[in-house]
Amino acid sequence: MKAVPGRITHEYEGELVVFHIGMTFNKWWRPDLWLPVASAFPAMMRELMEDPDSGLLGYEIPYTPRGPFAVQYWSSLDKLYDYASAGSRSHRPAWARFNAMARKHPEAVGVWHETFVVERAESMFVGAPAMALPKATKIVPVGKGHHHARARMADGATAR
Repeated sequence: MKAVPGRITHEYEGELVVFHIGMTFNKWWRPDLWLPVASAFPAMMRELMEDPDSGLLGYEIPYTPRGPFAVQYWSSLDKLYDYASAGSRSHRPAWARFNAMARKHPEAVGVWHETFVVERAESMFVGAPAMALPKATKIVPVGKGHHHARARMADGATAR
């Protein structure tokens, strides 16, 4: 990814949901158990990104020593929940497969998630690639009087 010159932030109006979801390799020596869980995730991300009405604005996938996780940005809590429960989408069958495996091999693979409904957010990227919140929403230059986090946050709703 190429760095964006200067100071940028994000601009976004409306509901904003940040969703963290990940997995832990509790028995890393059992790829037969954790690889199917890990491989289901890219298909879900493709499915969501190819559907502009899904509600997924964007995502990042950092890795930790315990396993991968995703930071997802959603346009609404309802759209996140609708995707998670839709039998015709990739998530429900993957979740059913995980639960079946987890019953047979408890503690081999862990999954977790956290959901945040964001009232206000600020961001600052200087000479960095467009990623995270600006990439998921709209990239804008840091405006006059907004060079400090306190000023950006004071503007309220997830806008700059």
